[in-house]
Amino acid sequence: MSEKLKVLDLFSGIGGFSLGLERTGGFETVAFCEIEPFPRKVLKKHWPEVPCYEDVTKLTGAIIAADGIRPNVICGGFPCQDISTAGKGAGIEGERSGLWKEYARLIGELRPDFAIMENVSALLGRGLDVVLGDLAQIGYDAEWHCIPASAVGAPHRRDRVWIVAYHTQSQRNGSGEHRQQGKRQVSEPGDDSGKVALAYATGQRQQGQGQPIQSISQTQNGNWETGILGSMRIRKKWFLEPNVGRVANGVPSRVDRLKGLGNAVVPQIPELIGRAILADIQQ
Repeated sequence: MSEKLKVLDLFSGIGGFSLGLERTGGFETVAFCEIEPFPRKVLKKHWPEVPCYEDVTKLTGAIIAADGIRPNVICGGFPCQDISTAGKGAGIEGERSGLWKEYARLIGELRPDFAIMENVSALLGRGLDVVLGDLAQIGYDAEWHCIPASAVGAPHRRDRVWIVAYHTQSQRNGSGEHRQQGKRQVSEPGDDSGKVALAYATGQRQQGQGQPIQSISQTQNGNWETGILGSMRIRKKWFLEPNVGRVANGVPSRVDRLKGLGNAVVPQIPELIGRAILADIQQ
């Protein structure tokens, strides 16, 4: 594929989603949207030329179009505070997690080829039906799977739901060509962390009916979880907190840095999903 897919990164945080997608070589972030000051500084440092919108509730397709931005992909992990079991249980209609409606609105206004979403595993019982229903109403089918950070070698579990949405009618990629169906399993060459297979590329899904991502493929040990987490057992422990100093460049920003890391996605997972999307397009 000669031209990179253009990415609008919502709820960007410190840029883990964009970092992972851009590592594939087939995606280019053209805009962020992040309201918190510290993550915005991080984004500005690493993507100095990429515009960063501040408030997702005020961002519209018309504004983005007026700025000359035409995203093929929208990505982002919308707030989890009301969905998480550590929260008060307001659910996806809560003040923070309810921002999903803004995400869905932008998908409907911009009509990207793909939308990639992430949230805590509790979403499976606390709002996945709402997400899928909203996507269906605006003409998108979706696949999903719970993939832990440990599946890509991180020394902690960090279960997260990953959702990939795409048009139910056009079945077209960014070049306007019909996407072909056929089983695809994609992983980084030489990567032993398991392969991610997206059900949208298996031909097993039904039109307009989401089905789970077909899971990470089994390892030689016969089970992806025991195979992947084996390396974690060798380390004998899980790390509860990254090694972040109390003072960064003379500024006491340890809390900001920990919050930024805690809210971030593990870049290797969107990288694997991005590679699966690129392989399906190039098939």
